[in-house]
Order: sequence, then structure tokens, then C-alpha cells
Amino acid sequence: MCCEWAAKQPQGYNAGSFQIGTPMSPLATALQSCDMLLIDGLHAFDFTSNESGLTIECMDGRQLRRWSFTPEQITAAIASGDEWQLDDANGAHRLVCMSAFRAPDDDEDEPDLDEPADR
Repeated sequence: MCCEWAAKQPQGYNAGSFQIGTPMSPLATALQSCDMLLIDGLHAFDFTSNESGLTIECMDGRQLRRWSFTPEQITAAIASGDEWQLDDANGAHRLVCMSAFRAPDDDEDEPDLDEPADR
């Protein structure tokens, strides 16, 4: 009985098995893999991209700047090279998705300071 049930079940998974809702726009896809943004010439590390849209915060001197974009505005973004143009009620904004540099987690090439040096 158990084996008959298992034999009737679909085998394997593919990307279509997990799709929920509408496909992501090219900008939404780029936002999922970036670590920081450049918006209107300012570097922003504090941003959230999810199904409710994109929110960005960064400091410009002493002033906290905030941007908020709806999913529709993200879908309507226009790509030009590695830049995106996003429009909201305040006008057009230039956005660049960037990846932060990270140090490797491996310390294999570092000498172990707990062991005495070979002499």
C-alpha cells in the first residue's frame, strides 16, 4: 500500500515546483543578490527588499535619507548598463546594486600563534 502511493507521487523538483505568485522583475532579482546600493550617489547598506517593495535608509552627513518604492515601481524600473532608474512622486532616482567585499572565513594562511616557532 505504501509503495503504491509513493510510486504515484511526482518524482523530483524543479524551479516551477516552488513558484508562488508572479515572477520577480529583473531589478527585484538583482536586489536579492546585492549587499549594498548606490542611490542618487549615496552608499546605502540599510535596505529591505521584499514583496511589499523596497525601502532604503542612509545617512547624508547628519541627515537621515529615506526612499520607499512600491513593487509596481520596481517592476517599472528602467535598466541602463549596471544602473536602474526608479521613479516615484519625488522624481527619478538612479540605483546601482553592488556587492560588498568580504574577507574569507579561512585562516589557513595565518600562522598559528599558539604554537612555538620552529627554531
